[in-house]
Amino acid sequence: MANRWATAIPFEISNYDNPETIRFRKYATGTHLVVHGIEVEAGLTPKEVVWQRGKAKLFHYESTREKKYPIPVLLVYAPILRPYILDLVPGNSFVEILLREGFDVYLLDWGNAGPEDRHLTFEDWILDYMPEAVEGMLTDSTAEGLTLFGYCQGGTMSAVYASLFPEERLKNLVLLTTPTDFAPEDPGIFGLWTLWSRNSENYFDPDSVVQAFGNVPEDFFKRVAETQASSLKPLPDFAGSYAKMWDRVMPEKTMTIWLAVSKWVDDGAPFPGEAFKQWIRDFYQQNKLPKGEIELRGRRVDLSNIECPLLNVAGSKDFICPVAQAEATMDLVGSQDKEFVVLDAGHVGLMAGPVAREELWPRVRDWLEPRSK
Repeated sequence: MANRWATAIPFEISNYDNPETIRFRKYATGTHLVVHGIEVEAGLTPKEVVWQRGKAKLFHYESTREKKYPIPVLLVYAPILRPYILDLVPGNSFVEILLREGFDVYLLDWGNAGPEDRHLTFEDWILDYMPEAVEGMLTDSTAEGLTLFGYCQGGTMSAVYASLFPEERLKNLVLLTTPTDFAPEDPGIFGLWTLWSRNSENYFDPDSVVQAFGNVPEDFFKRVAETQASSLKPLPDFAGSYAKMWDRVMPEKTMTIWLAVSKWVDDGAPFPGEAFKQWIRDFYQQNKLPKGEIELRGRRVDLSNIECPLLNVAGSKDFICPVAQAEATMDLVGSQDKEFVVLDAGHVGLMAGPVAREELWPRVRDWLEPRSK
């Protein structure tokens, strides 16, 4: 059976892949050396900047077909990694699929934070940046409303935004692998981060990271992975030829997807120090969001304020956001039209593996179509 835990082909994305499994195979096979030696192009769908504040930019994607739906889609990804996972490579791109179906598509890119951005907070992002970006999108598109699509941490930020700005212009909310309850009672066998969050207050102080770096370095996870891979020193001698050998027997498209995802999992962006402290303390360690205890400039975040239609999607093999962290959203929001979908996939496989093309993207399209007219 195809796409089991460890795919028989080392340079192929499995449905069950998470960042950890990609990194393991990336360094075990020497793919990290190949990626360094060649140009891996991702995020190629043509787009233009229609709004900007600081390092953040709002992109509008060009479409080759006439717009079919009057409600545009705003994609929001996590500030800690690059958002091109949503527009990976031609033929394996969620953005490409949405455009092909006739949706008008925008992307909020948080950009590359510099030392001068170390004081940015979730207040800044959600109360200032996101409302301005939404205004910029509605002005550019001349639309009267929007669909907000949040992925991972970007989904949590989208849910917080939706709770504070529940006006009629927000027509739909789609959340993909989005945690809202960071310490559920039963996180399941994949709830590694949940178990960590319950105990990390005793040994992990985010202040120490911020004091040392200012912003969390963009290559933080890459450094950890390379350290763990130090025992694989003989691999550099044959990694390139090994990849070329597989390149001869694998379809070019499959190899390109693997290289692009291998690049993406470690293609981080600096995470502003103050926001990092909030994320670790308020969301993970103290789990304030489901309790209604998050306050942004005195405004309490109450997810029950969300009443627009909601599509909430989780992966059954997701290490980053186990099902229980995402499922909690269904009881927290006030939406009457809401649907929870669990697909047999991991955090990365859900957007880049075969399950994305075969199940996720058609499911999102079918859900959006009647709600985007």
